[in-house]
Amino acid sequence: MHTLCRQVRFSVNPFGPASEAGFNSYASRPCGDGLAVYLCLTAALKGPVDDRTGFVVNVSEIDSAVRRAAVPIFERNIRSRFQQGQGVSLRDLFRWLWDSAERLQPFFEAAQICRLELALNPFRTISIRREKSPMRTYSERFEFAAMHRLWNDAFSPEENFRRFGKCANPAGHGHNYILEVTVQVSDEPEPHGWIGDFEKVIQEYFLSIVDHKNLNADVPHFSHINPTVENIASYAWQCLKGKFGENRLIRITVWENDRTYCTFREE
Repeated sequence: MHTLCRQVRFSVNPFGPASEAGFNSYASRPCGDGLAVYLCLTAALKGPVDDRTGFVVNVSEIDSAVRRAAVPIFERNIRSRFQQGQGVSLRDLFRWLWDSAERLQPFFEAAQICRLELALNPFRTISIRREKSPMRTYSERFEFAAMHRLWNDAFSPEENFRRFGKCANPAGHGHNYILEVTVQVSDEPEPHGWIGDFEKVIQEYFLSIVDHKNLNADVPHFSHINPTVENIASYAWQCLKGKFGENRLIRITVWENDRTYCTFREE
């Protein structure tokens, strides 16, 4: 079974006239006008591949369905809320995602919409999962800088350099890491300042320990454990598990660079 994902980008001017469609779907369509609210909706569809076409679904059909059924939900509600001087909460956005999923499914016969994901900005994402047990998630990315050296005293120097290459350099080397933390959001209304509290927990219990540190020398956990991207991800899990109240930690991803990353979750 395949899962096909398609991003649809759109912009909403909350105070001006209804957005024109525009002609550049790569940037956003509807295109918005002036300073607009930019959103990116990803639809994930699971289904068999059609032997006649090689498609799960033609992506042009996904684009059309999302712009007909889902985009108007966000456009209408965002404009209404802003014009009435009201804000938009995460709870509102999750509800609009569920509404979008229900309205989208009839457009597809052989494929199931298993997930909708909404990027609020390049570093914050919410999603709903419809298959099996329904789930609401919130993800946010953080950055930290650290240096490390990969070395195992049980190996000879030659073996260390054979296994770890340049990463065994005695002086160490640095990375600008990206950390993504994903939690399952409870069904209760989000309290005021929820995101600020979420960020504070990650700063206090993980980032303050590793940011601008020599991981081998400054972080006791790595005194006898190689600070690989795999071990950093599982250490972040240990630091943050159980720290988000009703919102359960479900996934940690650490990027060492734009080509190398590791995700850790408890099975």
